[in-house]
This record gives sequence, structure tokens and C-alpha cells, in this order.
Amino acid sequence: MASGGPSVASLWTEVNRCGQNGDYTRALKALSKILQETRDDVTALHCKVVCLVQSGSFKEALNVMNTHSKVLGSDVVFEKAYCEYRLNRVESSLKTIESAPEQTDKLKELYGQVLYRMERYSECRSVYTDLIRNSQDEYEEERKTNLSAVVAAMSQWEQTPMEDLGLSEVTYELCYNAACALIGQGQLTEALSKLQQAEELCRASLAEDSDQNVFDSKRKVKLTSAEGVEYKLAKKQLQAIDFNKALLAMYTNQADQCRKLSSSLQSQNPSHPLPVLIQAAQLCREKQHGRAIELLQHFLDQNPESASAIKLTMAQLYLPVTSCVSALVTMYSHEEDIDGAIDVFKQAIEYYQAEQPGSAAHLALVREAANFKLKYGRKKEAVSDLEQLWKQNTKDVYTLAQLISAYSLVDTDKAKAFSKHLPSADAMSFNVDVDELENSHGATYVRKKAAKVVGENLPTEPGQAEVKKKKKKKRGKLPKNYDPKATPDPERWLPMRERSYYRGRKKGKKKEQVGKGTQGATGGALADLDASKTASSPPTSPRPSSGSTAAPSAGVVPPRQQKPSSSGGTRKKQASKKKKGGKGGWS
Repeated sequence: MASGGPSVASLWTEVNRCGQNGDYTRALKALSKILQETRDDVTALHCKVVCLVQSGSFKEALNVMNTHSKVLGSDVVFEKAYCEYRLNRVESSLKTIESAPEQTDKLKELYGQVLYRMERYSECRSVYTDLIRNSQDEYEEERKTNLSAVVAAMSQWEQTPMEDLGLSEVTYELCYNAACALIGQGQLTEALSKLQQAEELCRASLAEDSDQNVFDSKRKVKLTSAEGVEYKLAKKQLQAIDFNKALLAMYTNQADQCRKLSSSLQSQNPSHPLPVLIQAAQLCREKQHGRAIELLQHFLDQNPESASAIKLTMAQLYLPVTSCVSALVTMYSHEEDIDGAIDVFKQAIEYYQAEQPGSAAHLALVREAANFKLKYGRKKEAVSDLEQLWKQNTKDVYTLAQLISAYSLVDTDKAKAFSKHLPSADAMSFNVDVDELENSHGATYVRKKAAKVVGENLPTEPGQAEVKKKKKKKRGKLPKNYDPKATPDPERWLPMRERSYYRGRKKGKKKEQVGKGTQGATGGALADLDASKTASSPPTSPRPSSGSTAAPSAGVVPPRQQKPSSSGGTRKKQASKKKKGGKGGWS
């Protein structure tokens, strides 16, 4: 050791302190000084290899082990196999592990990862199952997660039936792997439930970390670009990372980077729909919906097998177009699904509210939605649309009138409040000549039948008044012996028996009956006083069968006779007793 320099003991103290703090760069400097003093120090060489591995310098670590292979021997089998694995030299790593004199737990762990990378899933499952059964340490959950990943891979890519290994799904990784295994078995409903459970567990786990945002995601995605990461993941996983990078570029408003990444992905995977969908999404963010639709249609023509995903996206892009909205509303209306038609309007309006607020297309959709709701009696739902339109143009009297009409059935107080914004009658006059309008040719021949309302005198239209004037009044029928010069009888409206000159009608043979004289008078005594026997006297009224009263004096109207009951006499007699009035009109 050179004079004046630090002692080897102090250097080892520095190495130990840096190792505990994770400062492997400073530890390497101290180890280099130790190796200058003792070139073949096995412990120093081993520590140097570990520091290089921890720093990610796998090639340098492998060079050190190959250079000092005689000195290190089998002490660094695990480190050598791990460096080869990280450098994607999986075949060399497998040979190194199999050549080890003793299979330790950490070598078995690495052996399982190598087998997984080589897609030898059945052997890999056996390795992890054995590790879980025969080891007890703090890495048990990680081993279970790896085992569940192996089972999911076998289910998805080899269609191997699932085997219940008794893994408790207490972490989101285990739930996610279980969902992937169910997808491989075609149990999509159960897989969806597992994915939702995994999402909840993941959110709960990430909630403990306060630094979760888009920029944090960007930092984490950047870590996937580190050297050697591509050797740890399968092709499908690397592809998923590239897709996520393109999506992250889109969400962080890096349009050029998004287009570059998505175009590169499309060239690498020409039949995969996701790169095209990402490009279409970026075009939509730039409000170039037409170009997005053209891009999707071009991809659909070349890859008809991806029709379902592409057509669904195109339908979503077509939805904001007014003509498409009109067609959908018409179809829903034809099926009498008014709620479905209103939902179409809602989606279209929300889109324009987010992308093109206040544009002509946006306001046109709002007006059409309001008119549609008013047409089908949804005045309460139309109120918000009408208010939005009126706020855009407070001078629009037509919209204001619609708004007041809608509020009149929903909230009368608001209807009154909005009525104050109506212009005055003078301001709304249009200099119309009312007389000229009424005398116009079109108004004369309008013959519209109005509904008859009880208790109201509805005004008649001019055409109807003229028709009534032209109608001739129907003359009533006159009696046969009518004399227009003679004075009509003032009592002609009374029944015949109630007229002052009515004296009854002659009957058949005269019978000795008690008259209407004083009580106790006989028929013989009255015979001389009977004025009916004289030729000049009018006929007397019929007398009742019993009792006796005096004859009525002239000018007195006798009381009405009762109608015969239906129980007495034959029908012929009853009919002969019916009263007949004169020709004046009473019967």
C-alpha cells in the first residue's frame, strides 16, 4: 500500500457503509483501491461483481467473472446466471444454473424465471410449486404471484385447464393473473368480476402513494426503456408497453410523439387495430373527425377481420354529426322510444359542449332537442335547453316565448319572471292593416269548423256570417181554414177545456145523474132548470155519477177532468176518452 494512502481496513469500512446506503458507485471506487493492493482478493472481486449488478452494469460484471473465473470458481454461479438472464442469454443462463454444484433457493428462483422466459410453463410451474412448499421467508407472496402468472400463461397460450392451487387473491397482482387465466378459459363474465376486484385493490394500494398523476406515469414508463428491460418481458408485454407509451404521449398533448410512436407500431403490427385507433383518437383531439373516419375506413377495407372494433369507433365518430343524429332520432321515434331519442340528443350535445361549445352545430342540436321535447310533452326537460339558447341570444323572442310556455306548466313563478323580458305591444307591432287583412281574398273563404264550447259565444268567421245571412227562414204550417183578415183567438194557446167558451162535449143517452147543484137536489127538480135542453144553449160538461152540484155559471172555467185509469174499461173506451185539443197547437 502506498504511503499516506487510506488503509485497507478503512476502505472495507467505506465499502460496508456504502453497501448499506445503496451507494454502489462509491463502493466500487473503494473496491478498486483494495484490488490495487490485493489483486486476487476473492471477497473484493465478489463484492465488485455484486456492485456492478446492482448498478445495472451486467456486461462489466460478466467480464469480471470470466476474467477471474479460476479465482472465483463456483462462488459466483448465481451472479453469472443472472447477468446472462438480464442480457437475454437465456440458453447460457440455463446451462450455468444446471451446471451449479448445488441448487440453492435463489438459483431455483432464477431457474423458474428462465423457464418462464423460454415459455416452458409446465416445468416452471413445478419449480415454483416446490419453492412455495419448501421455503418460508418474506418472499412467499412474490412466489405465489409468479406461480399465478405461470398458470395464466398456460391458460391463455396453451389452453391448459385451470388447476386450483389454493392461491389466496389478496393482492391486485394475484386477482389480475386469475382474471387472465379465466379469459384463457373463455369465462369472460367471471374474468370481468376479477378484473374489477383487481382494480379496486390496485386503487387502494396506489392511494397510499400521493404522487400518482400523468407525469408520474410518464416517469414510470420511462423506466421501461432502461437497458436490459426488454429481455425480462415477453413480446406481448413489450408490445403493451409501446402502446401505453403512445397513449401517454397523446394524453400529455405530445401530438408529434404520439403520431411517431403509433406509426411505428402500425408498421410493426400492420393488422393490429390499436395503433390505428390511437391515431384516430389523436386526430379527434385535434378536431379532425373527417380524417379520423377516413383513416379507420381505410384500415377496415384492408383488415375486415377487425370490423367489430373499427365499426364501433366509427359509429361513435359519426354520432356527433347532425344528420346522423337526425336519423337516429327518427328511428327511435318510429319505435316509440322517446327516451332513447332524447339520449341521442344528450350525447351529441355533450360532445359539442366539450369540443365546439357555442358553435352553430352545437346550438342547432340544442334547439332541435328542445323542439323534440316540447313536441312530446317533455316541457320540464326542454327548459334547460331553452334557457341555454336564450342566454346565447337574449333578443330571440321566439325562444323566450317557448321558454315561458314551458315554464307555465312547470314553474309559474319563473314563467312570470321571464315574462318581464318580453317586449311591449308597441315594440312588437308589425304595421299590419287589420281591415285590409280581414277583407283579403284568402280570409273570405276560410271555413274552419271550431269546436263547440258550452257557455261561450265563439266569434264566427266572416265566411260563416255570410252563409247564415243567405239561408231562408222556414215558414210554419197554417191551419186549413186560416183567414189572414180575421183576428186570431187570443185563447188559442190554451187547451180546449180551459178556454172560457168551452162547455164540454155531448155524450150518448142522457142519464139521470146527480148534477153539480146544491147538496140534496134531485134530477127531476133540476130538469126544468137544465139550460142544456134549450137549443140556444151550449152543451154542458159531463156530470159525475154521484153527488150533486150546481151547474157552473157562464164565464167560469171548470176544473180539469182526471184521466181514466188504465184498469177500467176496454182499450176502445179508453181511447175514446182521450182529450183532443183544437187546431191551435195543443195536444
